[in-house]
Amino acid sequence: MIRVAFAPSFSKHVQTDNPLVSATCVAIALEQVFDQYPTLRGYVLDDQGAVRKHVTIFVNDHTIRDRVGLQDRLDDGDEVFVFQALSGG
Repeated sequence: MIRVAFAPSFSKHVQTDNPLVSATCVAIALEQVFDQYPTLRGYVLDDQGAVRKHVTIFVNDHTIRDRVGLQDRLDDGDEVFVFQALSGG
């Protein structure tokens, strides 16, 4: 199983329980989470289905490479972390 965790900043909009999903890539994992929490989709992905500019997704300790198709591979036991990047000065 894959654990999908969201940064606390997302909890202002949607409460999640860091769900466990069965997936072979990031796209499938997120789709399963969005099925449970549809409101999250708009905070994570843009209208083209790509990762929003100020969102970063990690698989374990590495940033995903495919921000458009989300085809980064997942293996059993991996963790997907979704963060909102902070900006400002």
